[in-house]
Amino acid sequence: MKTEPKVSIHPDAGLLAASVAARLVTRLVDIQNERGTATVVLTGGTLGIGALRAVAESPALSAVDWSTVDFWWGDERFLPAGHQDRNVVQARTALLDQIGVSAERVHEFGASDSFSTEDEAAADYASRLQQAADKEATAGTPLADPRLPKFDILLLGVGPDAHIASLFPEMAGIRTKGQTVVGVRDAPKPPPERVSLTLEAINSAEEVWLGVAGQDKAGAVGLALAGAGAVQVPAAGARGRRKTLWLIDQEAASQLPGRLIDAGESDAG
Repeated sequence: MKTEPKVSIHPDAGLLAASVAARLVTRLVDIQNERGTATVVLTGGTLGIGALRAVAESPALSAVDWSTVDFWWGDERFLPAGHQDRNVVQARTALLDQIGVSAERVHEFGASDSFSTEDEAAADYASRLQQAADKEATAGTPLADPRLPKFDILLLGVGPDAHIASLFPEMAGIRTKGQTVVGVRDAPKPPPERVSLTLEAINSAEEVWLGVAGQDKAGAVGLALAGAGAVQVPAAGARGRRKTLWLIDQEAASQLPGRLIDAGESDAG
């Protein structure tokens, strides 16, 4: 099942981050009311971490029972544990260390000082995803993919080249099939070694939210929402099973097809 993307346009990057945070808190409360627990797949980048910081500053922060939220990641830089460029380190500083979430619910990718190669770290993450899926299946949770736990909300950033997670245009990662996690080498932006969910894993999520800000991303947004191919424009291939939501600022929206601007939701954040 694939959903058609919906677009929500915001005046600027600051209001966009605040809106992503507000939506996330509201949706997590709804999910917890429905089934008691919730799972979020986090992203890095300026907007992704900015949104987490906005969650931490939100007066509605305590509305979520953070003790029953599981956190996974869409990708990670293959660097030593504790390195400031790792997404998990930035997410901990922005939010996770402030909400008292238990260690067993924070599922970070293995670091370069624990695994010899990015492929080994990818295999480890795939194994842990499978273990979580098996546990949920035993408990009776319906799964979109038996290799993966239920992802309620999966957050993505988009690069100027339209990459998502660490899946770059025309490279092996975006072409990978039959795997949930892939090791990435020779990435066109530093560091070159990374670990990433595959497009198959991303598209198992119930909801995929793509947050994008800045004029330098406008071309990527325009191509992705005009129906480009996923190998050439990875962001075009990200689709949630129940919702695909593009949350963008005015600058990133400047090259949107007219039909999407007309249909898009204008949101002041």
